[in-house]
Amino acid sequence: MLAQQRQQTILERIRRTGGVRVAELVQDLGVSDMTIRRDLEVLADRGLIEKVHGGATATGTGSTEEPGFAAKSVRQRSEKEAIARRAAQFVRPGSAVALSAGTTTWTLAHHLVDVPDLTVITNSVQIADVFHRAARGDQTIVLTGGVRTPSDALVGPVAVAAIRSLNVDTLMLGVHGMGARAGFTTPNLLEAETDRALVDAAHQLIVLADHTKWGTVGISTIAELSRAHVVISDTGLPEDAMEQLSEHAGELVLVDAAAHDDLGAVL
Repeated sequence: MLAQQRQQTILERIRRTGGVRVAELVQDLGVSDMTIRRDLEVLADRGLIEKVHGGATATGTGSTEEPGFAAKSVRQRSEKEAIARRAAQFVRPGSAVALSAGTTTWTLAHHLVDVPDLTVITNSVQIADVFHRAARGDQTIVLTGGVRTPSDALVGPVAVAAIRSLNVDTLMLGVHGMGARAGFTTPNLLEAETDRALVDAAHQLIVLADHTKWGTVGISTIAELSRAHVVISDTGLPEDAMEQLSEHAGELVLVDAAAHDDLGAVL
């Protein structure tokens, strides 16, 4: 395959799925890691894609722009891993925990499969699959049902009705964006309604959001900053974001993504 043909193939895949990983392209196209990275560089220089750590995603930043699960999974991977590791420390054995759909909460799910006697409520097909594959007999998984979105969230009246019948100890909420005025937001109106039902069902709200989420505004607000008991982010968070979250949220916990180690900072 010529370079131009290969780059067109990569571009079509990104447009179809929202994002790609370098490792997957190396395997599928049968070329070297360096060749794929050069191809991505060419496409990025032409403004056709956005390079991210470990891959590339489609361009676009509108308030209704909703990247697919594959696109989001290659963004800020080290930050998400560090945030997930810290968030897992808030989950006690025997508790009922809800996980909203998202790649950060999906990362968290991998850290929760070994927590005994959990009841997990989620509207995410991907998260439910993590626990299903773990096959823990002492864990109960409740998948809400509903209409599937590009980010593999189950939303709509069926999901909302299921969630409203439940009471959970802790909600781990992943968000598309956050800001002082808009609060925690999503680009999907139906997903916002489902997430609001999760917030109302939870005794404690913990928001998982890496530093790139600050200043990103989706069309619909899930909750104001003050609704969060804890916000877990990383040390790349801008200073103004730290000030706003420290003032309005219950606690701001920062993690060091480079070290994959919690700094223990509560602001």
